[in-house]
Amino acid sequence: MEQEKFYITTPIYYVNDKPHIGHAYTTILADILARFHREKGSDTFFLTGTDEHGQKVQTSAQERGIAPQEHCDEMVVHFQEAWDRLKINYDKFIRTTDDYHKKIVQQVLQELYDKGEIYADEYGGHYCVGCERFLTDKELEEGNGKCPQHDKEPEFIQEKNYFFKMSKYQDWLIEYINDHPDFIQPEHRKNEVLGFLRQDLNDLCISRPKERLAWGIELPFDSDYVTYVWFDALLNYVTGIGYKQDDKEFEKWWPADFHLIGKDIVTTHCVYWPTMLKAMDVPLPDTIFAHGWWLMNESKMSKSLNNIVSPLDLMDHYGVDPVRYYLVRDMVLGQDANFSEKLFIERYNAELANDFGNLANRITALINKYYDAIPEPGELHEKDAELKENAEKLPASVHSFIEKMDLNKATDKVMEFVRSVNKYMEVREPWKLIKKDKEATGTVLYCAAEALRISARLLHPIMPDKINILLESLPVNQQKDKFAWGGLAAGQKLGDFDALFPRIDVKKVEKKKEKESKPKPKKKKVDMIDIDDFAKVNLKIAQIKEAEPVEGADKLLKLQVDDGEGIRQLVAGIAKHYEIEDLIDQKIVIVANLEPAKIFGVKSEGMLLAASDQDGMALLTPLNDIEAGAEVS
Repeated sequence: MEQEKFYITTPIYYVNDKPHIGHAYTTILADILARFHREKGSDTFFLTGTDEHGQKVQTSAQERGIAPQEHCDEMVVHFQEAWDRLKINYDKFIRTTDDYHKKIVQQVLQELYDKGEIYADEYGGHYCVGCERFLTDKELEEGNGKCPQHDKEPEFIQEKNYFFKMSKYQDWLIEYINDHPDFIQPEHRKNEVLGFLRQDLNDLCISRPKERLAWGIELPFDSDYVTYVWFDALLNYVTGIGYKQDDKEFEKWWPADFHLIGKDIVTTHCVYWPTMLKAMDVPLPDTIFAHGWWLMNESKMSKSLNNIVSPLDLMDHYGVDPVRYYLVRDMVLGQDANFSEKLFIERYNAELANDFGNLANRITALINKYYDAIPEPGELHEKDAELKENAEKLPASVHSFIEKMDLNKATDKVMEFVRSVNKYMEVREPWKLIKKDKEATGTVLYCAAEALRISARLLHPIMPDKINILLESLPVNQQKDKFAWGGLAAGQKLGDFDALFPRIDVKKVEKKKEKESKPKPKKKKVDMIDIDDFAKVNLKIAQIKEAEPVEGADKLLKLQVDDGEGIRQLVAGIAKHYEIEDLIDQKIVIVANLEPAKIFGVKSEGMLLAASDQDGMALLTPLNDIEAGAEVS
């Protein structure tokens, strides 16, 4: 029997900025789907990467005063590092500046030009730099003369350019979409595309003159032009798997099972891309799936609104796996979702800490308390048999939701089962049952642990790090299917692990955020001094011999210090930061030639040096042991 294949892609991301939660969502989603299919036994290929040509990249590089390639080389690292930290297990990371990609793009352009699919013409239109394309009259109408997506007036440009005969494929594309109901998902996106195709489809401008845009792949038939960034970028889905380089590899993976995209690039992927493939005589992908946006307070995240959520900041606060879990748990694919850190914490505490984490801790603690190894199951009680039956049905149910791209329902199905295992433990009460029937208790704990293992196995693609820790502690029978009941190896010792999902203390989080949100005190303006001024200051090492409070002053201490020449008295405001016994024999740095003064009626012959911030105070002390009286220079 031939092994099933699964090929999934994400869009390739512009390198004119760092990755945000929208980029992370698409890529985590693709990673989870790829992991599910690998675990099912499918031969899987996951492609992601970066889009590195075009006006926005050229402009960003110019603003930074560096070459576009240097800009790309620096910015691509942000994506690669982010995906690494977010446990994105891609098979290939493509860059549109890769030599092999540029070569194939030029080859495709030349072939289409030779076939008469590309022609030159004069054209005038409204060009949006943000979209990197000419806007249609309908789009201008919808935006009241502005780009509907970027809310900016486009620039009118008239010039000679090259055009792809996209209009000739309009009727074919409408028919194809209607004949292939799974081609564009979800349904409302398909209807959106069909609505777009009710208006006359224009030919696609696929070039930019170098005098306006130099950063792109040069047209092979006219060196004064570079290709339009979308015509370049869309080809990555085939060049990344060997198109025109390795026929066997390409035929193995193509057509793609799923192209994952955000809803803002539906037209380019569902109109431009299919017509390009048709002209190239390449079959279309099975499904293009457009997900919604993550919103912040019901608004799309954008730099202009300063409401972009960094996935790495979230990860640093709460860990990788909870972030991955939340992103697939709380968005219905195809719809928008509103991001809220409060909801994130509530979801984490309720489902990961309470439901799953506590169940794992409870089961393993009871097994370790009453048995030397995983207990051997005996005859099943009615409730044991019911749990086993539900566990056996779970994998097929979860996988059916995944096939339909209902990841949030698949996750909910697993968590619903986890809650039923918790309920099973409450009903069977193994901590009481052990007093009268050790064999029956062993059966209960085996069934609970096996149910936990199957749940964990199904959650593994979503939370690979934490679930790995759990799975590695559960001995398994390697001969068994990983999703089948009975995979837990009785008689073998259970491994140890720390709490998987410690509960998040909301008050501590709020206190920390409040502290971080407080404006930092402005730095005092410091008057500059020259070397002669500094030479007047006599800094010496002194050793504290005695210390006592200054009467009537809760912040002041009276210190007797040895400065190498004798004992002198200092008054210092350090009483709230140090215990007297901790100060005795401490070596400090003092200003030895400060004019004596009275502080709270007590004479002070100099001043000690200390540093302070919002968290407290620290005395300046020598790093190495040094004699009192040594000069500081």
